[in-house]
Order: sequence, then C-alpha cells, then structure tokens
Amino acid sequence: MQAVRKAFATSALIVLGGLSLSACATTDYVDEHIAAVNARIDALEAQVRQNTEAAQAANAAAQAAASQAQNANQRIDALTGRVDSLEQRMMSKSPRH
Repeated sequence: MQAVRKAFATSALIVLGGLSLSACATTDYVDEHIAAVNARIDALEAQVRQNTEAAQAANAAAQAAASQAQNANQRIDALTGRVDSLEQRMMSKSPRH
C-alpha cells in the first residue's frame, strides 16, 4: 500500500511539474511580443511628434495672422481720424451756388 502511495505521489508530482512548466513563456516568445509592442510605441511616438510639429506651425501661422490683423486695425484707426477730419472740413464749408 505504501508503495502505491509513493508511486501515486511521484506520478502526481511529475504531472503537476509538467503542467506548471507548460505555462511558462519562452524568452523568444516574450522578446517577440515586446518587439511588436515597441514597434507600435515607436509609430505612435512618431505620430505624436508629427502632430506636435503641425500644431506648432499652425500656432505660429495664427500668431502671424493676428499680428497682421492688429497692424491693419491700427492703419484703419489712423485713416478713420483723417476721414473724420476731412468730413468735418467739408461740412463746415458752405456749398457753392
């Protein structure tokens, strides 16, 4: 009876050992999957870098447009004063008949 128990325990240990070893991932398997994930990360980083550069370019263009608009408004304000002055001079002169 003890020999049967010993044989059963040994068999059980061998089966459990085999099952536990079969669940382990090999180094090559892990390296392969890490390489795939790293490739995806690199692609995403490149895309983020590209989007950041595009956003910076758009921001610079918007700032340039805002500066041009401000300059145009200043010129319009200067001309408005001159036009008002000319209108007042014209209104103050009597019409010729």
